[in-house]
Amino acid sequence: MLSAAAVMAPAAATQKSSLEVLLETLKKRDEQPKDAPPTLPARPMCRGRLPTTRRPSLPAGFKLENGMVTVPATEAAAVDKKADAKEITGLEVKEEKAVKGCIFGTKRKFPSTQVLEESPYVDELHEERKRTTVCKEPPSISPATINMNGKPACTDIMDYVLQKKLRVWCSSSNAKWELGQIQSISGDDAEILLANGKVLTVSPEQLLPANPDILDGVDDLIQMSYLNEPSVLYNLQLRYSRDLIYTKAGPVLIAVNPLKEVALYGKSAIMQYKQKTNDDPHVYAVADLAFNEMLRDGINQSIIISGESGAGKTETAKIAMQYLSDLGGASGTESEVLQTNVILEALGNAKTSRNHNSSRFGKLIEIHFSETGKMCGAKIQTFLLEKSRVVQRAQGERSYHIFYQLCSGAPPLLKKKLSLKSASDYNYLKQSNCLKINGVDDSKKFTVLVDALDTIQISKEDQMKLFSMLAAVLWLGNISFSVIDNENHVEVVSNEGLATAAKLLGCTANQLVSAVSTRKIRAGNDSIIKKLTLTQGGNLHGDP
Repeated sequence: MLSAAAVMAPAAATQKSSLEVLLETLKKRDEQPKDAPPTLPARPMCRGRLPTTRRPSLPAGFKLENGMVTVPATEAAAVDKKADAKEITGLEVKEEKAVKGCIFGTKRKFPSTQVLEESPYVDELHEERKRTTVCKEPPSISPATINMNGKPACTDIMDYVLQKKLRVWCSSSNAKWELGQIQSISGDDAEILLANGKVLTVSPEQLLPANPDILDGVDDLIQMSYLNEPSVLYNLQLRYSRDLIYTKAGPVLIAVNPLKEVALYGKSAIMQYKQKTNDDPHVYAVADLAFNEMLRDGINQSIIISGESGAGKTETAKIAMQYLSDLGGASGTESEVLQTNVILEALGNAKTSRNHNSSRFGKLIEIHFSETGKMCGAKIQTFLLEKSRVVQRAQGERSYHIFYQLCSGAPPLLKKKLSLKSASDYNYLKQSNCLKINGVDDSKKFTVLVDALDTIQISKEDQMKLFSMLAAVLWLGNISFSVIDNENHVEVVSNEGLATAAKLLGCTANQLVSAVSTRKIRAGNDSIIKKLTLTQGGNLHGDP
C-alpha cells in the first residue's frame, strides 16, 4: 500500500519510507523564520483550556548512528502503519469545509461523535453526555394557569406574584383595569384589595402583574419590570397628570396631546438640549439626535410622526422644525421654512368633530442642510387632500380655514375686488352650522397668512390670483339650478353667484353655464354634449 506522500511525489524520485516522511514533516513544522510572528494556538475543540500541542513520540528503540536512522523491524512496521493512517486522515480533513476564522485560527468541522485524542477532557465529556437527559413530557400546568381560550395565561412570573402577594392589575367587568394588592389565595381564586378599599374575588387569569411603586412614572417604558397594557397606560397617565407629555419606549417617543399650553418649549428649552444639559424625553431630543447623526455619518435621517386625528402630529412637526431651524440657523432660510407651516395649515387644515386644526392631507417635508450644518432649503410634498370637504361635510365641522380667514380678515379694498361677503352668505360655509372656532380669531390668522406669503416671496400678483380663485369657489356654491323636463335635466338660474363667479374666473356667464350644466363626451372624432340631471348638477353645491 502506497503512502499519501509517495502518491504525490514525482515518478523519477526515489521512494521514501513513511518514517522519513514523518521526520521531514516534523522538521518543516519546526523550521520557522525567526522574524515571523508567533503562531496562535488552535481553537479548543472542547470546553476548558486550550489543548496541549504534544508532538507524536518517537518509537521505542529509535537511534541515530552516522546520520542513519535505525529502528527495530517491528517498531518500523508500526510506525509505517501509523504514518499512513495519519496522512490519509489529513487528506480527509482537507476535504471538509472550514468554518469562519476566529482569533484562535480556523476551526474545522468534526462529526459530533469525533473527539480529539489530545483533549484532556475526553473522559469528562463522555460522562457529561451520559448524564444528559431529554425531557420527553412538557411540564404540567395547573388549572389556574389556563384561561378561557385554552392558552396558558399565568407564567412563572404570575405564580411568583401570587406567592409573594404583590401588586396586580385586576380586569373588572366594565373593561377597566384596577390596581390592587393580593390579600389571600384560596383554591383557584384570589382576594384583591383595591385602592378604594373594595375587595374583589377573582380568578388569577384576570390578573396581570403590576410594577413596584418605585417604577411609577419612569420616563422610558423599557425600564419597567412588567410591560403589559395596564402598566403602560398607567405610566402614561401618571406622567400626563404631571404635564410630562413625552415618554420614551426605547428609540420611539410617545407624545400625549395636552390640549393646553405647557412650559416645555422655547429658547431656554432649546438651549438645554443643544448643550446636552437636559436628557428628558422630548421632540427636541429626537430632532437633535437626527441632526447630529446626519452630520456625523453624512446620511439622510428621517423622523416619522404618526397617530390618530387630534394626537398632535401637526404641532409635533412644527416643534421639530423649530428646533432644526435653530440648529441650522444664521442662513436666513430657516424663517422661510417655518412660515410654510402657516400656509399649509390655512389651505389644508379644517375643524372636525375631534380636532379644531385637523390636517386633511398628508405631507412629506424635506429640510436640506449644508455640509457645515446650515439650513439651505426645503421641499414639501402633499398627498391626498380631502377635496370633498369644500362642498360637503358633517354637521359641526368647518371647511378649510382659508375661506373663513378670507371672509373675516380681508381688507376692504380686497373685499371689494372679490365681491366678498360674510361667511354666513355662502352655501359652502353655512351648511354645517359652524362658522367660528372658540378661541380662534380668523381675522388675525389672515394677517399672519399674508405675512407668511410675503416671507416666502410670493408676489402680490400671485396672491391676488390665489384669493380670486378662493372667492370664485365660494360663489360657485351659490349658483342655483332648476329642472326643465321629466328627466330631471337642469339649467342654471342667473343670479349674483353666476355673474360674480364668471367674473372672478375670467370667463363669460354663458361659458360658465355650459360648464356646470352640461358634460362633453367624446366618441371617436365626434363630441356629444349631454345635459346634467339635478343630482349631477346639484353636486356643485353639495346637494344629495
